[in-house]
Amino acid sequence: MTPPPPLGRPRYKGGPTFDPALDDTELATVRDALARGRWGEARQLLARTGDDWDRRGHRLVVLAEGGSSLAWARDWQLAEPDSPDAALLLACATVFRALRGKDQPDAARALCLTAARMAPRDPTPWLCALILARRTGTDDERVRAFDQVRARHRDHHHAHHLMAACLAEHQEGDRDDPLHEVYDFASWAAEQAPADSPLAVLPVVAHAERYRVLARAGVEPADPARSGHWTTRRARQVMKAAFDWWLEWDTDEEGPDAADSTAATHPRRKVDLNYLAHAKLHEGRLAEAAALLTRIGPHATHAPWCYPDRDPRGAFRAARRAALGAA
Repeated sequence: MTPPPPLGRPRYKGGPTFDPALDDTELATVRDALARGRWGEARQLLARTGDDWDRRGHRLVVLAEGGSSLAWARDWQLAEPDSPDAALLLACATVFRALRGKDQPDAARALCLTAARMAPRDPTPWLCALILARRTGTDDERVRAFDQVRARHRDHHHAHHLMAACLAEHQEGDRDDPLHEVYDFASWAAEQAPADSPLAVLPVVAHAERYRVLARAGVEPADPARSGHWTTRRARQVMKAAFDWWLEWDTDEEGPDAADSTAATHPRRKVDLNYLAHAKLHEGRLAEAAALLTRIGPHATHAPWCYPDRDPRGAFRAARRAALGAA
């Protein structure tokens, strides 16, 4: 087991990037090329990714979020009408356009189904459908999309995060119930996943998502520092289990054992570290938060630092000042 990086000043200069590509530099380069109309590089990247489903989903979503992605996906599909990847990029870009109110959800949903038919083994079209249903669909539509993802890749990271966010919104204005279904869902997912799976952190994610809902409803303070949400007995048990998992499985990404641990190579591992650092900060465990923030480096994520309606950049910088003594 590789210990956490040493506490103290971080190993990078500058502020947090909040780049959804996280530390996938190849993805960031291809995304920039796609924004300039060079869709051939996106084609090559997705082909190289193959059936690494978590990485494929991460890369596809980041590529599709760009404002010009829809136009270039259409060009790609015109050039290669039988390409499942072109159909998928078109579908996902249309999903984000629909979420911005610039297209109809029904059109986006139909394109997701088309992409799913062209690549029946791929969970990614159903991930796109779940992203759409998260904001525009019914509970039944969300569950159906999640089940379709899980039938193809049972430990899909992004899909489990989305479902935790959806379930946390049930009983919106109620008090925090330790038996709430989002906690049961997260515990179940963590227990059934392989030992090195990042889904071990899902109970922490569920806790933050429930705080988001309660704070917006006025049940919890809008300032998480004033909330006792992370200091209950149940919360402390969840945080400890997740941190212990990180100590065991998150080997140094640059070390010789990195390839042996899903935790250290997972494309969305920085998402989990942000949730865990946020939780440890508000639990009052500053040394543990410092270790996590050092490992996060510049790869901050909007959630959960923005919860419930905060400036994520300011919140992340404040966390670094509190835990590391540096902004």
